[in-house]
Amino acid sequence: MKDQPHDDAMASLFREDPELAAATLDAILADGDQGELLVTLRQMAKAFGGVAAVAKSAELNPTQLYRTLSEKGNPELKSLNALLKSMGLRLSVRPIEQQGTEA
Repeated sequence: MKDQPHDDAMASLFREDPELAAATLDAILADGDQGELLVTLRQMAKAFGGVAAVAKSAELNPTQLYRTLSEKGNPELKSLNALLKSMGLRLSVRPIEQQGTEA
């Protein structure tokens, strides 16, 4: 078995299991870690054909998308929605689950 770089391995997992991709993004969004979000979005873009292909599918400028997904990137909601939609995903909001109730 040949070793793969971590990003390639994660891209393969996300490509094979979209539910895992969605759950991973959901957990990252719950934690609020933007750096981790950008890393995962880069891995997912790789899984869906690379940044250039995803940019084309999302009708985004490829150069801008590379910058957006860089370490110092700061995706706008419009770009994030387009990016996720091109990968068959979307943002959603739901109530925070309560950890038991005390009287």
